[in-house]
Amino acid sequence: MWIWDVRLWTEEGEGALVHESKIQNLKSKMVKLMARRTSLDTRRSQHGYEEAEQAAAYIRSRGFAPRVAITLGSGLDEVVGRLNTQIQIPYKRIPHFPGTTVQGHGGTLHLGTWEGVPVAILEGRVHCYEGHAPATVVFPVRVLALAGVETFILTCAAGGIASKSKPGGFMVFSDHLHLQGVNPLVGVHDPRWGAQFVDLTEAYDPRLRRITRKAAGKLRVPCFEGVYASLLGPTYETPAEIRALKGMGADAVGMSTVPEVMAARQLKCRVLAIATIANRAAGLAGKPLSHEEVLAAGRAASRHLADLLDAVLPQLL
Repeated sequence: MWIWDVRLWTEEGEGALVHESKIQNLKSKMVKLMARRTSLDTRRSQHGYEEAEQAAAYIRSRGFAPRVAITLGSGLDEVVGRLNTQIQIPYKRIPHFPGTTVQGHGGTLHLGTWEGVPVAILEGRVHCYEGHAPATVVFPVRVLALAGVETFILTCAAGGIASKSKPGGFMVFSDHLHLQGVNPLVGVHDPRWGAQFVDLTEAYDPRLRRITRKAAGKLRVPCFEGVYASLLGPTYETPAEIRALKGMGADAVGMSTVPEVMAARQLKCRVLAIATIANRAAGLAGKPLSHEEVLAAGRAASRHLADLLDAVLPQLL
């Protein structure tokens, strides 16, 4: 609440009323300042719908229409080798596409077929902890949805919290705890993205989850369903935070994926999310945590993830 009846030091002494004309001038300046601040707070994102359309048009111009998109988490780049007839596009060549900066996130879009399915693979993602706005983090998902993708398989590396979350295994997301403190849907609503208020009761497609668990069983790949806690990072969690997350129902923890899920579900795309359990979470591992360990675990799990996708992809369309 603004108080316009301003009293200042004047020649007449402390507390004399400022002349009405000066008050009006002060009012005008304050209104302009507030309007400028509002404009800065609500300005159109540099990764909005128009920019996404331009990026999607560039991808479509390559003569390939993907139906499924796979986002690769840390150290999982070997999965790309399963694609046939690849088209490789560095992120920097795609209009408005954000570039990756984190080790283990290559920054290349791969287009090709996998078990006969037209697939786009995002080799690496960007994160809020790199300083990106939430709209930037989910921009690749939105672009691929506009390019024709209907199903997203989002992979990531995670720290295991539940006793069954053992390094080298996989967790299929059944639900999540979004604790990053930011949401990519916040801001002036653009109805072209979909509904403003998105139901996440079944954020992770039940049928895709069943298919994945069944395929993992046949392959004898360690796999279970669980709840993923998404924190901002880039610091790893403290042991006390891990105990709190366990009490909230989290089975694994990481620093990504959930914002992309929100954007995909707003666009009515199906989502399957799979975490590679890279290590035990803080206080459970018995040793310090490191990104190098996460990358090594991802590389070791890449073949099993590729085998799992071999079995899952033909059943998606």
